[in-house]
Amino acid sequence: MNIQIYGKKKCFDTKKAERYFKERKIPFQQIDLPKYGMSKGELKSVLQAVKSIDALLDEKGKDAALIRYLAHQEDQIEKLLEQPENLKTPIVRNGKQATVGFCPDIWKDWK
Repeated sequence: MNIQIYGKKKCFDTKKAERYFKERKIPFQQIDLPKYGMSKGELKSVLQAVKSIDALLDEKGKDAALIRYLAHQEDQIEKLLEQPENLKTPIVRNGKQATVGFCPDIWKDWK
């Protein structure tokens, strides 16, 4: 497994995700999303796995409503790349697999 956890320092679910993998002695890479963001390829890979921009949007994000109503998905992706604080966390990746939020039921089946 090659686990990456994109999260925010003050996000309770991000801390729970990190604890989940630590308790199972599964190594992971922690990425501070507001500081480092995501590459366009990573974001598109996550989007392909979760199937919807709505699943990625943090409802509490200051521009989430604006991003949701942009006409084209490419414009939505560009806006999320510019403002990663509007992404829901944690985003947990394992290769092509990805989840948004705290999803231990899915992670337990990852190989």
